[in-house]
Amino acid sequence: MYLHLGQSVVVPYRNILGIFDLDNASWAVRTREFLDRAEREGRVVSVGGDLPRSFVLAGQGSGPARVYLSPLSSAALLNRAEKNSFE
Repeated sequence: MYLHLGQSVVVPYRNILGIFDLDNASWAVRTREFLDRAEREGRVVSVGGDLPRSFVLAGQGSGPARVYLSPLSSAALLNRAEKNSFE
């Protein structure tokens, strides 16, 4: 199964490590440092041209995780994930 993050970007469920609200999570200094470092390392993927409302941390194998900036809220992404779940 895949989670649609916006535009034409999808991420397999098994690769998702977390879905975070950008407004709430970016208050923490460590989160801002993490996002800045991911940006410098080229691991940030911007989904769409709108202002991002959430970010999805997705890993694959032993490589570094990617950060997807989504214009959709974390609640909307969670809702999509729950609707597409077969469990």
